Amino acid sequence: MIPFVPMPPFEYGRVDAVSPLIRRVIANNPGPFTFTGTGTYIVGRPDAGAGVAVIDPGPLDEAHLAALLAAVAGQTVSHVLVTHTHRDHAPLARPFAEAVGAPVLAARPPARTIHASAALDEEDDETFAPDVVLAGGEVIAGDGWTLEAMSTPGHASNHLAFVLREENALFSGDHVMGWSTTVVAPPDGDMAAYMDSLERVIARAFSTLWPTHGAPVTEPRPFLAAYKAHRLAREAQILERLAAGDERIAGIVPNLYAAVDARLWPAASLSVWAHLIALEGAGRVRAQPGPAIDAAWTLT
Repeated sequence: MIPFVPMPPFEYGRVDAVSPLIRRVIANNPGPFTFTGTGTYIVGRPDAGAGVAVIDPGPLDEAHLAALLAAVAGQTVSHVLVTHTHRDHAPLARPFAEAVGAPVLAARPPARTIHASAALDEEDDETFAPDVVLAGGEVIAGDGWTLEAMSTPGHASNHLAFVLREENALFSGDHVMGWSTTVVAPPDGDMAAYMDSLERVIARAFSTLWPTHGAPVTEPRPFLAAYKAHRLAREAQILERLAAGDERIAGIVPNLYAAVDARLWPAASLSVWAHLIALEGAGRVRAQPGPAIDAAWTLT
């Protein structure tokens, strides 16, 4: 069982100091894939005149923009960082950056706009373009803080996380969340890439994970172990269904997700598809005629 973390009380638009170098403002965009809403992080000392960075400004929302500008009033915003281009993370980056006079830093957007299934509210912001393209490994330093860009593809092909070295903390975006497992939905989501990224996050032994949605994970080691075990268990269950004769995702999902609201089955289908694509890449299953969501899948 994954030890999910409950969300403590909060107010939309309020700036909360959550660590010596981190403040958070939550946007009023709750939903099945955003939980209580997008949490925008302000990194740096709260003193007047201090330089700060802002991570994941969030969706286009005038009230959230006003709350962020109020939160950094009297300070200098040196960098606006975006974990990935989904529209609950990226669209407000440009209006906010222009208002504070800072550059936007992020990974390169996908070569083509990825339109997610109607099962998900995770389409890309088609207009997003960073001023500085990050690939992972870059160090961004400010007034008493140091951030390292960490490439974490899987949930999105251009997903980055940001390491706050002074607190051994990771701003994990949607790569790891304390309230739910992460959606990995093809064509842009990639389960093999996700599992590789997860292993690299585990290896860094962070003290705290700060996801964009939900509460922080303050005991990352057992949490990440359970996160990984969940994915491996789901993979084993899919292989068991194939061995039992289920060939199509439409037949696998009702068996694996019988206890889940059927309205979420379309999203579950995308997760099963991501696992099958990864298994095909590893040579453990084959798809006919090809690895489409409606293909016939069999064990090799």
